[in-house]
Amino acid sequence: MGDDSYLSNQFLVAMPGLEDDNFRQSVTLLCEHSEKGALGLVVNRPTDLRLSDMLDQIGVDHEAMPSDPIVFWGGPVQPERGFVVHTAPGGWDSTLRVDDNLYITTSRDVLGAIGRGEGPSAYMVLLGYAGWGEGQLESEILNNAWLNAPVEQRVLFDTPAAERWIAATRLIGVDISHLASRAGHA
Repeated sequence: MGDDSYLSNQFLVAMPGLEDDNFRQSVTLLCEHSEKGALGLVVNRPTDLRLSDMLDQIGVDHEAMPSDPIVFWGGPVQPERGFVVHTAPGGWDSTLRVDDNLYITTSRDVLGAIGRGEGPSAYMVLLGYAGWGEGQLESEILNNAWLNAPVEQRVLFDTPAAERWIAATRLIGVDISHLASRAGHA
């Protein structure tokens, strides 16, 4: 993550002209980006699945879970694979540090901690991810498919999913709703 030419720990915000149904009006947390490609999690696509139902399906107790959040669709690749985006590092088995107070854990132990009411205070659970091969994301950015914006936890954890697309662009001083309305009239 030391190379400034890469966009790890950024939001990728779909431009209004991006017509791919998987990414139309999406906000993607870019977790890793290097010369080999990129991996991200779409953070504004709630599913119909509740976390308690998912935990029931995988046999994880959730009696002490303080709330029952919605599980998000993280992207089209490996939709059976789970990710927990959270604050505070915890001591979980498989955790990637995105920045000083943002982490992604893929091990089941974080779900057990959440079910026991011992998990991170702010988190979201996602299934699947978005991936780009070598040079693919850079090409899409050059073709005006994406804007990038700094990650802000308020957008991730406090902004309703339906408002994250506009909120993420406002982080860089753009009101994408104006661009979207113009794109519709082009």
